[in-house]
Amino acid sequence: MSDPLTDVITNAKIPLGRHVADAFAWVQDNFWPAFDALELVLRTGIDGVSTALLTPPPVVLIVIFAALTYLLQRNWVSVAIVVACALFALNQGYWTETMQTLTLVLGSCAVCMAIGVPLGIFSAHHPRFYRLLTPLLDLMQTLPTFVYLIPVLVLFGLGMVPGLVATVIFAMPAAIRLTELGIRSTPTALREAATAFGATTRQRILKVELPWAFPQIMAGLNQTIMLSLSMVVIAGLVGAPGLGVPVVRALNSVNAALGFESGAVIVAVAIMLDRMLRVETKP
Repeated sequence: MSDPLTDVITNAKIPLGRHVADAFAWVQDNFWPAFDALELVLRTGIDGVSTALLTPPPVVLIVIFAALTYLLQRNWVSVAIVVACALFALNQGYWTETMQTLTLVLGSCAVCMAIGVPLGIFSAHHPRFYRLLTPLLDLMQTLPTFVYLIPVLVLFGLGMVPGLVATVIFAMPAAIRLTELGIRSTPTALREAATAFGATTRQRILKVELPWAFPQIMAGLNQTIMLSLSMVVIAGLVGAPGLGVPVVRALNSVNAALGFESGAVIVAVAIMLDRMLRVETKP
């Protein structure tokens, strides 16, 4: 026997899905030139990065990775780990896929940091704005990826671009939150001292707050990289090349060997990027 109150609530269903579909249809009908232009810009940038990573011989690129790690870390153990992870990807025969995945990661990180750091700085100085932004950030990280992947596919089609856009949506909140935390945690005494010496708002941000927040910002970059890597399989589902493709192929063919092999390379890439860009915070 049905409950009358339940029937009333059920029959008064809010047409959320239909309204969202209508909104995306309206956006697609009225702003398709803008999305086509954005896709062209993103695809051109992605192709440039991919060409830069795939043109040099693998050994040359591994040497460059090692040199960059030493310049950033000044630690030979980190250099050895980076070289070992890169050689493992080469040994397993996934070098091209690894460079394609790095293209996706670097592209998504560039977009996330270019948007997330300024938004984080603005949020730290405008708490009311950050309170309004917080529900959106929560939604971006908790909404199942396949839900917003559907409109992204409609707007951009198959390929690397929808994978990049979906990765940016998922990873950007980390950059915004950690930048906001770093700027907000700047000691009041430092801000007041800078103001007392005549520093403008821009000078205070550039010379006091950003240096203080730098470890948090780098932690945001690290988290963005890890979150981007967690999206490579999703990107493979929408036609993006990279390490997600063999994982999807292994899933479709129930090939455990292929799945663990490509998964291990993804882990190696994550370790390599983490050791290369890690910033140790000093007490």
